[in-house]
Amino acid sequence: MRQAVRGASWAAVYLLVSLLPLVIALTPSRPPGRGFWLDLSVALGFVGLSMLGLQFALTARFQGVAGPYGMDIVLRFHRQISMVAFGFILAHPVIVLVTQPGLRWIFNPLVAPGRTLLGMASLALLIAIMVTSVWRLRLRIGYEAWRVTHGILAVAVVGTALAHVAAVGYYVSLPWKRVLWVLLSVSLIGLLVWVRLVKPLLQYRRPWRVAEVRPERGDVTTLVLEPDGHDGVSFLGGQFAWLIIRNSPFHVVENPFSFSNSAEDRGGRVEFTIKELGDFTRTVPHIPVGTRAYLDGPYGMFTTERNEAPGFVFFAGGIGITPIASILKTLADRRDQRPMLLFYGTTEPGEAALLEELDRLRDRLDLRVVQVPQEPPEGWTGESGFIDAEMIGRHLGDDPSRRTFFICGPDPMMDAIEEALEQLGVAMDRVVTERFNLI
Repeated sequence: MRQAVRGASWAAVYLLVSLLPLVIALTPSRPPGRGFWLDLSVALGFVGLSMLGLQFALTARFQGVAGPYGMDIVLRFHRQISMVAFGFILAHPVIVLVTQPGLRWIFNPLVAPGRTLLGMASLALLIAIMVTSVWRLRLRIGYEAWRVTHGILAVAVVGTALAHVAAVGYYVSLPWKRVLWVLLSVSLIGLLVWVRLVKPLLQYRRPWRVAEVRPERGDVTTLVLEPDGHDGVSFLGGQFAWLIIRNSPFHVVENPFSFSNSAEDRGGRVEFTIKELGDFTRTVPHIPVGTRAYLDGPYGMFTTERNEAPGFVFFAGGIGITPIASILKTLADRRDQRPMLLFYGTTEPGEAALLEELDRLRDRLDLRVVQVPQEPPEGWTGESGFIDAEMIGRHLGDDPSRRTFFICGPDPMMDAIEEALEQLGVAMDRVVTERFNLI
């Protein structure tokens, strides 16, 4: 109940801050002779700009803000609401072009005033962000290059937009409006200082060292880190952290990975089980022992502690087994004997990472493991193909309302399993998901 109240409170704050610039602009009076359509275009532009500014807050990883939802939900909202903000901002010049024929000349870059050029530059930069984010994979832009470009473009978009508002001046001409607008601008700068200076400084004081690089089956490597001069970090089974290897914490490129060891492990060590999928992950098997590392975390709501139930059903696809393995190891160390069922989907049985550890966990837990390869070898007698409602129903057996369901894996698999659970009558508030595709 407390988490729900906190979540509703933060949603109300988001709505208030989104509308605040609009209130500042249109009260106590607006410039005369502007007309409804022009005022509407300005209103949409102000709301879109404030939503873009709030994007910095959404990605600043404040634990208090992310707590009620989970960081993956916050970042998904960041993606989706950016589309809304883009629509509002794009509507600003489009409405002017359609409804104000006499003002179309200001969009000609050869004769446009400086304030218009600033607005056009901000919109062009915003379009560049949207294109490189939505079609990143099609454009073959690596994750690391995208992170650097995305950060630079985001600052440039908001900076040129604020300069455009200040240059136009119609809606921030009164002294108290200028003061409030400056405060809003300073707040955005403060968020950047927190993300790019304060948090890295805090991480710098708590370095980690690579203690072991352990090869696993299926092009997977387990990276073991130990704290260097501090007590480590407390996390919950199923949570994740952002990881920086070799570089300083001020480096703009970092990668999110789930913890794969038990939250009950003593000695402060943490483990990340990583599959070779991209530029950074391909380098993991070759990281020398002793390499310096930094962590930002833990984050995430993909935990049994925050989703209690008399029993659990887990669905893992590929490397999505890592947070689930962490949960199972943690529950085993706590001698938890609630019934647990794991569906583990892979392309081939030989690619199933951590399979040996799952076999050992079955001796310590009331755990059944259903391995589901898409391409089973000859003579395979178990389940195969894709996990669907019929397969789940065959193994579930008891009343699904007595279980909490955890899903982690590729997006198509997760979508299909959510639909299958809905067909089985499982309430969606009993389903917990963790999506690796945070961008």
